Amino acid sequence: MDPNRIMTALKGTIDPGLRRAAETELNQSFKIINFAPTLLQVIMSDMVEFPVRQAAAIYLKNMVSQYWQDREPAPGQVTFPFNIHENDRQQIREHIVEAVIQSPESIRAQLTMCLRAIIKHDFPGRWTGVVDKIGAYLGSNKSSSWYGSLLSLYQLVKTYEYKKPEERGPLLVAMQLFLPRVQALLSQLLPDVTAASVLIQKQILKIFHSLVQFSLPLQLINNTVMTQWMEILRAVMDRDVPPETLEVDEDDRPELVWWKCKKWALHIITRLFERYGSPGNVTKEYCEFADFFLRTYAVGIQQVLLKVVDEHRQRRYVTPQVLQQSLNYLSQGLSHSLTWKHMKPHMQTLCQEVVFPLMCYRDEDDKLWQEDPYEYIRVKFSKDLYDDHALPATAAQSLLSKAARKRKEVLPQMMEFCHQTLMSPTADPRRKDGALHCIGALAELLRKCSLFPQSCWVLHCFSPLRFHDEVSLRNAVELVKQDLIADKEMPVKVEAAIALQALVSHQEEAKRYIRPYVRPVMQELLHIVKETENDDLTNVIQKMICEYNQEVATIAVDMTQNLAEIFMRVLQSEEYEESEDKTVMALGILSTIDTILTVMEDHKEITQQLEGICLQVIGLVLQKPIIEFYEEILSLAFGLTCQSVSPQMWQLLGVLFQVFQHDCFDYFTDLMPLLHNYVTVDTDMLLSNPKHLEVIYTMCKKEAECHAAKLLEVIVLQCRGRGIDQVRPRVHPLFVEAVLERLTRGVKTSELRTMCLQVAIAGLYYNPPLLVHTLENMHFPNSDQPITAHFINQWMNDTEFFLGLHDRKMCIIGLSVLMELPSRPEALEGVAAQVLPSVLLLFLGLKHLYASRLLHKPDLMARAGRGRGARRWGGGEEQDGEGREGGRTTSDTSWYQKLTAPLSDEQKKQLQEIYSQSQQRTAAKGQW
Repeated sequence: MDPNRIMTALKGTIDPGLRRAAETELNQSFKIINFAPTLLQVIMSDMVEFPVRQAAAIYLKNMVSQYWQDREPAPGQVTFPFNIHENDRQQIREHIVEAVIQSPESIRAQLTMCLRAIIKHDFPGRWTGVVDKIGAYLGSNKSSSWYGSLLSLYQLVKTYEYKKPEERGPLLVAMQLFLPRVQALLSQLLPDVTAASVLIQKQILKIFHSLVQFSLPLQLINNTVMTQWMEILRAVMDRDVPPETLEVDEDDRPELVWWKCKKWALHIITRLFERYGSPGNVTKEYCEFADFFLRTYAVGIQQVLLKVVDEHRQRRYVTPQVLQQSLNYLSQGLSHSLTWKHMKPHMQTLCQEVVFPLMCYRDEDDKLWQEDPYEYIRVKFSKDLYDDHALPATAAQSLLSKAARKRKEVLPQMMEFCHQTLMSPTADPRRKDGALHCIGALAELLRKCSLFPQSCWVLHCFSPLRFHDEVSLRNAVELVKQDLIADKEMPVKVEAAIALQALVSHQEEAKRYIRPYVRPVMQELLHIVKETENDDLTNVIQKMICEYNQEVATIAVDMTQNLAEIFMRVLQSEEYEESEDKTVMALGILSTIDTILTVMEDHKEITQQLEGICLQVIGLVLQKPIIEFYEEILSLAFGLTCQSVSPQMWQLLGVLFQVFQHDCFDYFTDLMPLLHNYVTVDTDMLLSNPKHLEVIYTMCKKEAECHAAKLLEVIVLQCRGRGIDQVRPRVHPLFVEAVLERLTRGVKTSELRTMCLQVAIAGLYYNPPLLVHTLENMHFPNSDQPITAHFINQWMNDTEFFLGLHDRKMCIIGLSVLMELPSRPEALEGVAAQVLPSVLLLFLGLKHLYASRLLHKPDLMARAGRGRGARRWGGGEEQDGEGREGGRTTSDTSWYQKLTAPLSDEQKKQLQEIYSQSQQRTAAKGQW
């Protein structure tokens, strides 16, 4: 086949005067063997004019789509219809991937369509080699070949996108090779936000989306693999778009590759959650994955998308597609208690400052209306939430409707907001339009409300307003109370309960009027909760408990017993595993019991009666186990140990340790206050049983971060002078070695570094010779040098990072002890010039801190150390000043000279002032 003849004909198709003759020539030639491969040669030749290459690409695409597949004769016909000869097909298969890689974008679009058709008909039967071909280019060190090879891979995946799982075998075999490669490539490119890099990243995300769009291959994507992908997706959504994109016209920004990359990441995230990661809404084969997805990824992704939505709220640019998909994901999260728990604090802001403005008539709407009213109608009435052209307002309306349907507090809040907007004489007409839009979106739900509960709801909505007529207020409260106690319709009772709590919270007179009726009101509330298992009512009970804590004291035990019984019934019901509402209900009950404990903390005899009930609840959660309730039961246990620690609560420590070994590691932060109580509230019992110390030390060593280090410091300070090493030999060195070993592994944050240093400083205060001995006997890996010099140098370098009152005081005490050591480490001599300047820096910080506290809270010092909260994170301040004065001098004259020689006259003056002040306080038997 003569290439020049074909090129002449192709060139003629571009010229209107030659087009007919050129098309005739091509139509007479296309059936000749080697015609199609010649077209591909023309396309790949850089020597040929671009318009000719483009014409060749279009012609080849049409040929492949019509004549690639083998066809049988039509009924009654003997002659086989034309198709591209197998020899020609083989040549095209051999070079098509390379052509896709090498060609410019406009030609590449035609070639990818050819490739898709070829794969559809020939893979895997006639063309298993496509996998090796793509793999060779994808694995190349030449980044120029990556994008084209990914486009080729996309055609392979896209071919199988909608096939049944049992028909996807050949693709999954190929993806065993490709999936790790593209995931590694994407991870490698993530830090690079150049347009070329992000284009490749976007293409990889499109491949993954097609792979999981209609079927999730669990044999290919296990939990470990999914975690890697979810981390990538989260990173893509969390990273900023380059600021120079703001220079592009707003209408063109959605086409920028950075926003497209985010769009495809969101397509994947939303699809995974909606189709495979939503327990109760997935097919049987995805049940286990759904639980894993919800527990592991859903909340983290939701937090990132809340940030994206907040960017829009703050009027920073977010493309409509990204905003729409973000709202779709948040809407999916409304169905699950775990995601709702983290979304709930943001819901009112989300509805009123994001959803509502999107549902208002905006400048973009007006422009579209004026320019193309038919397009306005098409877009505004689009029902496809996953259509790229759908407006964010559609997703916003869907989110609002679902939130009002699934989460009952949303409807009254939004209706109150809309009512205020409509009644405001100064409100912008566009905002009134938005209010009407919202009410219309909620109309179906509103029509289902009966009149009587709606009356209570109206009172609830208007409860914050000032009542000018006290009689009207009393009548309103009495009517709501009667609806709660006497009405036989449960919806009326529920609305009455919510309205009553709102009136009591906002109206002081209502609070006084209800006080005599607290017992029957609370009993009725418990009855409603038991009957309806409505989570809104647990919030009502909590708020009423806080309003009437004295009155509740007489019925606290009965209330807690009732709540515990409801909790156990909910957990043991057959529907619990399938019903998210029951999980929310159970969480609400635990929170209510915790509120009772908090309110009753000053009633020791009541707390003792509550302990047995609470331990039943805690035991049930740990026995099942139900991880999502760990935070709540640990809070209960903390409340039970604030005044004293019973033998039963000491037994709980052992149980918690066993649980911690398996699945409680992520809850160490929630466990920390309880462990602190074990150490500080009943130190004698802690030291009476070596097992207690061993348990706490083991958990701290496993955690090895700030909270764990803090607890070790508290133990050292709390047990000073109590012979802790007699309880269990080498406890003190073990504690110090644990934090020093953590320091040797490198610490990125100054907070953790100073906290580890602080444990060692507490050890120095506890027993100076023992601390020095421990330091001298510890070494860096692969080194025989003791860690002493590193510890002392790190301490000197990090003095400025000791920021809190307690931290600075401990640092000063440690430096004072360090200066008084009779046998000083050699490393200390080397930093002598830094010691006193560090002490002065710390004292100056203390001075400023005290001045700031007294300025802003003059009565703070008088109240310091009192109450439950003061013990929670005291850190042993009662002990850390014992028997020490700042700036104490030493009898070693040469050492004294080394310490003071570097000081300026001003620093010497400051040191003398500190010493004088210390002497005065000592004389007055005060403590600093």
